[in-house]
Order: sequence, then structure tokens, then C-alpha cells
Amino acid sequence: MQYDDYIVEKVFNNNVLLVKHKGKEKIVIKKGLGFQKKQGDCLSSNIRFDKIFILENNEVSNNFRQLVTRVDDDIIGICEEILSFIDSEVDTTLDENVHVRLIDHIAFTLERIKQKDTIVNPFIVEIEILYPKEMELAERAVRMLEKRTGICIPYDEVGSIALHIHSAINKDKISNSIKYAYIANSAVEIIEDKLNIEISRNSIDYARFISHIRFAVERIIKEIPIKNDLISSIKTTYKQSYNLASEIARFIEGELYKKVPEEEVGYITIHVERLKNASI
Repeated sequence: MQYDDYIVEKVFNNNVLLVKHKGKEKIVIKKGLGFQKKQGDCLSSNIRFDKIFILENNEVSNNFRQLVTRVDDDIIGICEEILSFIDSEVDTTLDENVHVRLIDHIAFTLERIKQKDTIVNPFIVEIEILYPKEMELAERAVRMLEKRTGICIPYDEVGSIALHIHSAINKDKISNSIKYAYIANSAVEIIEDKLNIEISRNSIDYARFISHIRFAVERIIKEIPIKNDLISSIKTTYKQSYNLASEIARFIEGELYKKVPEEEVGYITIHVERLKNASI
């Protein structure tokens, strides 16, 4: 045994292994790599793996080990192959926390499906609009899961997986993604309630509004100023929509504990006016 050798700690499937290499735990992926391998076997350092994920953070490594004790090996193996595919499709390094969060989520979801629980994602439309790239990757991931497990996975679950992918790509907390979707969804409900209308979730005006709220929230959080030379005219011309936009702004302030600039309220007003006119 040489210092550069990879020592097998766990075989998840024929393609995915957990190994120890130079004092670090690594997930290595290569087709047929795990065939007839067992714990304690050595893998030569000369092997060219298709993908290597390094669990450098001690907390992540410990959480992953706990996950291994309660999640079926095949499920972990499939999830790691999915993460390998996702990693190859994006231009950034995945947050290593995803090896715990996504696997834990998928394992729990599969159990719920087996128990015939209803899976509903109230923000699926918002997620589709805000994160199209992540949705595309999540759809492909779900097809991989369905093919390998034989389990039919509801479309709402695609949105949940997309959020995990977004979190892994952007290295932010998944709660932030959910927060954006919640604020956007709530803003739409405020408009529908106050104007007594029903906004089509398939309309271009709806898509533009959701997208605008998403980036407005980011600007507000980061305190990025925005210029709006038409604010006085907007307030005068679209009084009802401005008042409604102001109510949405107060809601956002309550969620973010940040002041919403009047310029932002002006732009929200324009979108509210479009949604109102589209429903007439």
C-alpha cells in the first residue's frame, strides 16, 4: 500500500465509491469502478476517475457519514451520479453541502412517494420562472432517478430539486431561494386579493413581474441603488397601482427588515398596472 493509493471505505454501486486518500474523504466516480470491490481494497493513484468530490469540511464529512448509515447505498450512488452530471453542466464548483442536503431530500421524498404521500410545491411556478437552468437540470435528474429506481416522481418535486441545485451552484442557503419564491408568490396574492382578479401564471406579464420581484429583492438586500426619473409621473398617473405597490413594498420590508426605496416602488407599480390591465 502506498500513500497515494485510494483506500475503499464504502461501495455505493458499481460506479461510485467513498474512499480515503491522503487523509481526506473523497467520493470517486467511474463506470465499473466498484465492481467486486469491498471495504479496505486499494485503488491505484494512477486511475483516471470521471469525477472526484472532496469532503473537506469536517461537519459535512460527519453528516455524510451519518447519512450513509440510514440511506440505501444504491440511492446514495444514484444521487452522486446525478451530482456528477450537474457538476459537468455548470461552470462553478458545487457547494459540498449538497452531498448531504440533496441526498437526504431525495431519500426522504422517495420514501414519501412509496407511502403514497401527496407532494405539493406551492412555489413551482415561481421556481420555473426564476431558475430555468436549475429546472432543466432537475428535470434531467428526475428522469435519471425514475429510470434507476422505477419510481414515478411528481413534477412538483422537480422544483424542490431545482432549489437544491440553485443552492449548490450559488453556495447560498436554500432558505434564501425559498424566501425569494415566497415573497414573489405573496406579492401576486396581494394583487389578486386587492383587485379581486385572477392572474394567469402562464402570462408574460406574470413572468416579468416574478422576475422583477426576484431581482428587486436582491437589490434591496444588498442596498444597490436604482434610478427612476419617472417616479413623480408614475405616482400621479397610476394612483391605484402605486398604492398597491406600496402595500407590496411594506410586505417586503416586513420580510427583509430593509427599507424599500421609492424608486423600487415605482417600478413595481408599472408591473402591477400591467397585471391589472391584462385581467380586464
